[in-house]
Amino acid sequence: MLKGMIFDVARAAMDDGPGVRTTIFLKGCPLRCPWCHNPESQRFSRESARDKYGKPVVYGQELTPQEILAIAERDRSFYRLSGGGVTFSGGEPLAQAAFLAESCRLCHEAGLHVCVDTSGFASEEAVHAVMPYVDLFLLDYKQTGEERHERDVGVPLSPVLDTLALLRREGKRVWLRCPIVPGYQDRPEHFRAIAALEREYPCIERVELMFFHTLGRHKYAQLRRRDPTADLTPFTEEEKEAFWRRLNDDEAQMGIDISERI
Repeated sequence: MLKGMIFDVARAAMDDGPGVRTTIFLKGCPLRCPWCHNPESQRFSRESARDKYGKPVVYGQELTPQEILAIAERDRSFYRLSGGGVTFSGGEPLAQAAFLAESCRLCHEAGLHVCVDTSGFASEEAVHAVMPYVDLFLLDYKQTGEERHERDVGVPLSPVLDTLALLRREGKRVWLRCPIVPGYQDRPEHFRAIAALEREYPCIERVELMFFHTLGRHKYAQLRRRDPTADLTPFTEEEKEAFWRRLNDDEAQMGIDISERI
């Protein structure tokens, strides 16, 4: 029986696509982003930890696609009222392509709106497997430049751009999600690159800047791992506003109608 490894389910999620959503977090990721706030998502196997009170915590649960559908169905009334649905996130959900495709198919055929939140680092076969059942792709654009991308997240940039090109060819809807972390993406050329992607790929309907936060730091302690962001400080509200202005200026210079994606 087909099963997948998940590590969390978030009901009433508001930040993983349109409307109120149920977000299913699949375990395992080929990337190693130093700003990752879900370190329990990285390994593909079940793992044990201890919470701040010393109680055991287990990250990882095997479920079938039918069980995933049953979870998603619990909040159907909220989806209908808000325009929401189910989002598959991770980790990297496309790393469990067969399980993801079947889960998406069942949710799609049940009439639920389906999102997949992905780094884009996946084979063309994996993307094609899920594509017929996905209404919206949330694609994480993590770094500009091949050398920087491989250095910072551990994998090449070109497969990510290949995935974006494939989604454009197939006419799929995309929201671009861009982490902004001190010392990594907070530089003008990165914002110019985001604006250039918007211009080159009309399938991108929206850009989200995802600013660094420290909400996941306790998980590194639970897992007895070093937190690679221990010395980083979140941006101030003024700095966040300045980054938005930087992006808006670059968009305006490239003739992008900002109002279309807000």
